[in-house]
Amino acid sequence: MTFLQNNSLGIIICFLIALPAWLLGQHFPVVGGAVLAILAGMLIAAVWKDHGRAQGGISWTSKVVLQSAVVLLGFGMNLGVIIQTGMFSLPIIVSTITASLVVAWVLMRLLRISRNTAALIGVGSSICGGSAIAAAAPVVKADSNEVAQSVAVIFLFNALAALLFPILGHLLGFDTTAGEAFGIFAGTAINDTSSVTAAAATWDSMWGLGTQTLDEAVTVKLTRALAIIPVTMLLAFVVARKEAAKAQGGSLATFSFWRVLPKFILYFLLAAVFTTVCLQLGVSGEVFAPLKELAKFLIVMAMAAIGLNSDIIKLARSGGKPILLGACCWAAITLVSLIMQHFLGIW
Repeated sequence: MTFLQNNSLGIIICFLIALPAWLLGQHFPVVGGAVLAILAGMLIAAVWKDHGRAQGGISWTSKVVLQSAVVLLGFGMNLGVIIQTGMFSLPIIVSTITASLVVAWVLMRLLRISRNTAALIGVGSSICGGSAIAAAAPVVKADSNEVAQSVAVIFLFNALAALLFPILGHLLGFDTTAGEAFGIFAGTAINDTSSVTAAAATWDSMWGLGTQTLDEAVTVKLTRALAIIPVTMLLAFVVARKEAAKAQGGSLATFSFWRVLPKFILYFLLAAVFTTVCLQLGVSGEVFAPLKELAKFLIVMAMAAIGLNSDIIKLARSGGKPILLGACCWAAITLVSLIMQHFLGIW
């Protein structure tokens, strides 16, 4: 009862912001409900600065609901299909993720960007946009401003990619008689599923390929999304080691990786394994569809809470460097994807 008294008001407010944002996101998938929710939250926060009794529920939504959403995303993973059809793209995926994270780390130091913002933009650019940011934010203990800024940067390059990649693919001479090459390019170089889908579907429409490109791109994208697991574990390891060393004057004698391991990522993996086993036993994939939709809605709801805790003026003033970082990560991923495809004889 105490939980409801302390948190119900904030949770209800986040829900009321998220619902129209989620519905609008269904009609404008390239923008997406998460971006609309975080923008709505920031605009409301600009005039409603003291959240009073609602603050507890807003904070709970931005943390616990966000982690719960990541766990539910696991029910959208069929590991069997991903392993069978996505493994050939694995060298490209590993290379692009590495390139993005290295660029983010280097520019963090050169541009003096917040460590958390750089990590979130690097992870969001290289893995799966908002979902990766949702998974990484609790691990690096990012605040609402850092999450909001990262989501905004990722959205900007999502929208650009959806519009520009089909044109770029034509200029670069990608095969127009089959969808495999451009599907791999879109699946490895565009970070968010909505934009991958938009670019791949456009390519199919341009050259009358049915759903060849779309099927390839989505499979590659799902394979890439699994990188959430090792990358978040790596981030947890780095953050925890630094905190342990700082607390003990440089000593790591009592450091325990298991204790600091993000448990919600393990639950995400268990959900993916459970889904895979059920599908192998003949359970219809439609059974898990509501859980996947619930995961998407909870991310939108958490983004509403993050928007409410953000300072839109501060974000506007400090937005230049994160946008530059996002552009460099995006350019590095695109270039490395093209180089690897050329090296592997795909393009």
